[in-house]
Amino acid sequence: MTYSESEKAQGFGTLAVHAGQVPDPSTGAIMTPIYQTSTYVQSAPGDHRGYEYGRVSNPTRTALEANIAALEAARHGIAFASGVAATDGILKGLEPGDRVLAVTDLYGGTYRLFVQVFARYGLHFEFVDMRDMERLGRALRDDVKLLWVETPTNPLLQIVDIAAVASAADAVGAHLVVDNTFASPYLQRPLELGAHLVLHSSTKYLGGHSDVVGGIVCTNHDGWAEKLRFQIKSSGAVPGPMDCFLLLRGTKTLHLRMDAHSRNASQVAEYLHAHPRVERVMYPGLPTDPGYAVARRQMRLFGGMVSFQLKDDRVEAAVQVL
Repeated sequence: MTYSESEKAQGFGTLAVHAGQVPDPSTGAIMTPIYQTSTYVQSAPGDHRGYEYGRVSNPTRTALEANIAALEAARHGIAFASGVAATDGILKGLEPGDRVLAVTDLYGGTYRLFVQVFARYGLHFEFVDMRDMERLGRALRDDVKLLWVETPTNPLLQIVDIAAVASAADAVGAHLVVDNTFASPYLQRPLELGAHLVLHSSTKYLGGHSDVVGGIVCTNHDGWAEKLRFQIKSSGAVPGPMDCFLLLRGTKTLHLRMDAHSRNASQVAEYLHAHPRVERVMYPGLPTDPGYAVARRQMRLFGGMVSFQLKDDRVEAAVQVL
């Protein structure tokens, strides 16, 4: 789950194709095999070749974790069965009474997990517009353990300054989680901007083919990596080897797809921006967007997601457009 110095020097596309993957030692197969096995032989109790039980680890999963960790410039990658399972694994690293500050525009599944599941067990959640550093500063207290950021957010594509929020988190001893699903590691690498953990629903851009569900957390923090692996072992929200194989296939074309997604979205956004029936377009690649300057600074390109509001605010009008 680490990437070597030689991998650091390679281009993103080369890393996407090769990082974490070695030819199969028994056959020389270039593609990582689907190790469809639950148990592994041990020469004596606890004496094994690095794998003992499929819930704890799997060679196909190991390759996937190392691959995405390399793309995020991380020492550790921990794969989960879904993005929500990855979120669940992070929250289980907290203690009752801990407070989490999250962005106001938040993926609905994350919000539901926060307020309908974990709030019942003593975690406290507060939602703050983290584009406003003064407002964030007023919300930061000693009991804040995590800051939870999406950027671009889902669904309004708001942009949060990762480096500024990371600095604010460091000042109070909190850790910053960045959900990087909408950007992907090709467009944005939050750990290099000061984040402590980066999360993906790998179902989306990492998989890229709408045929697999998964999640992953990448970090350079050894303590968090240990906590997350404990959750994998104890809670069992693991991806199957076939899922990991499909995700490894997906990352090989990530850079090509994200280039195309970003080109297409930019043209769609410009078209909508000039359309007489559109009230406003939310896309960080438009110079008129409030997040444009920050996005330009921390993202390679502006991504493939576009939101917009019609001048006709009737639900029927929106449904007709859909």
